Parts: sequence; structure tokens; C-alpha cells
Amino acid sequence: MSFKRPLTSLINLPVPLRSTTHTRSLHRLNAPTQRIPTPTPFVPDVPTFLTLIGRNLQTHAAKIPSWEALFTLTSQQLRESGVGPPRARRYFLWWRERFRKGVVGIGGDLRHVKDGKAELRVVETESGRSVDRVGTLTRGPGMRKVVVNMPPTPSSSSSETASKADTEAPANTASPPPQLSSKEAERTAVSGVKIIHGSAIGGRGVQAVKGQQGVAVLKVQEGLWEQKRGHKVDGGERRKEMVRAKRRVQERKMAR
Repeated sequence: MSFKRPLTSLINLPVPLRSTTHTRSLHRLNAPTQRIPTPTPFVPDVPTFLTLIGRNLQTHAAKIPSWEALFTLTSQQLRESGVGPPRARRYFLWWRERFRKGVVGIGGDLRHVKDGKAELRVVETESGRSVDRVGTLTRGPGMRKVVVNMPPTPSSSSSETASKADTEAPANTASPPPQLSSKEAERTAVSGVKIIHGSAIGGRGVQAVKGQQGVAVLKVQEGLWEQKRGHKVDGGERRKEMVRAKRRVQERKMAR
């Protein structure tokens, strides 16, 4: 006669007590709220931002409805809305975080912008540096030249209609650059540009104004802030040795 174990003994078996805490599902609840930066005169809306960072991302402007959505949409939401390929999304998210932290390209610090166009001008301001105490042919004593952003003037906005005589005017007939106080020059100074040949303004996307010395225009244009992608050399890092070995073999065959 076989011995049958009562069912009550199975029910009363001790069960180990374990406390499980699921922290993965709760780690986003206390995440800090991401700051939404305010639009700037040079970057007032979503299409302008996408145009500046380049890589043909301005074609996705309709998929990002507002400025708040530009800085709050997640990578998954961008993927579902059709922003791609993945490389483009990663590039967009990288530039978005840079802009959120105040890192901008040329023109990002401009104050006076009208219709996506800003006027740059070379001016003189007081300098406390010892190297600027003695005047030169291009600046006065105790002065230094800086590039500032000025409100657009009618002469610069109609620069395309400048006469041929004004365009071919010699540089030495131009009037000296205007002077600004050091405080005003510091407030409106433009980063990312430089002065070349004494009065010309150089920089990425900077266009000189015809017939006006020391005056230039910076416009919103495709890829002005774009970080160029690299290109593979000899098939890239993984295939470089193989490609070069095959090339050497081919060169030896051709030399026979």
C-alpha cells in the first residue's frame, strides 16, 4: 500500500519572501524637465533652425509643429513622424542639445536681424591694450577695430543696385570707420568673423556689400552651421588593410 502525502503539507510549505524593486520602469519619473530655449533674432522658428544645421533637414520642418516640439520630441517620436534616417536624427538631436546649452554657430549672437539678414560693420572702439597705443594707417591711437552688428540701413539693403562707379572706387577714398563706446561695442560684437586687409569682414557665409568698405551682410542659408561628414579612405578603418593589400597586388601585376 503506497503512502500518499496529504495535500495540506504541500500548501503549508514555506515560501521564501523576496522584495523586488523595479527601478528601470521608474527611472524617468524624476528626470529633470528639459529647458526650452527662447528663439533668437537669427533663429526665430523651426524651419530656420533646420536650414542652418543643414544635411537637408529643412525638408522635415512640417513634421515638427512648434518651437516647443522642437526641443521636447524624443528620438522615437521623431522616428514615428518620419524624420530619418537614423544618422539624421542623431545629428538633429546633437545640434538640439548644443542649442539648448547656448552653443551656436556664426550669427547666433546677432541682435539686429531683419528677414533673415543681418548687417555687420567694422567700427573703432577704445582699447586699453599697450599694443594699440600707437596709431597706424588703418586706425587711430588708442583704438582697435571690431566687427559689430548694426541695425540694417537702406544703403546696405539696396546693395545689389549699387553703381559700377561705387563698386570700383579705390579703398583709400572710403571714410574712416565709425566709433563706438567700448560698452556698446562689446554688447554688439559678433563672434566667428574676422577683419582682413584692414577693413574687409571675413567669415563663413559673410558677403561684402558693394561700394561700402567695412560693411558686410550675413544671411540665413542652408548649412551655415552644418558639421560636415567625413569620408571613408580606402574603405574605412575596417577594410583599409584589405583594400590596400589588393591594390599592392594589382600594382605588382601591372608592373610585370
